[in-house]
Amino acid sequence: VQLQASGGGLVHTGGSLRLSCAASRSIVSLTVMGWYRQAPGKQREFIAQIPNDGTTSYAGSVKGRSTISRDNAKNTVYLQMNSLKPEDTAVYYCSAAGYSDSGVWFTSWGQGTLVTVSS
Repeated sequence: VQLQASGGGLVHTGGSLRLSCAASRSIVSLTVMGWYRQAPGKQREFIAQIPNDGTTSYAGSVKGRSTISRDNAKNTVYLQMNSLKPEDTAVYYCSAAGYSDSGVWFTSWGQGTLVTVSS
């Protein structure tokens, strides 16, 4: 599955952004979709995920400020981020994982969208 992330940009501290991740096919059969981020000079880190049962989980650094959701009809996953801080500055990647038609587990990544939070 191909993923296209969008919605990044430049915001001031305290601002909000909604990131979108559009999949090239139905996401209903995907086991889990998620968001990760990578700040300059740092490793990629987990932000949030939403399995196909609709439950959600978040990293402590964004919990309470971010909401992940999925719209199966639009094959899209969203990440609403509020109360943004300069330390949220990073390239944000969406991911999708599940089983292929042949039963092989796979993980796909989008190309990333840059979020810059100015102080």
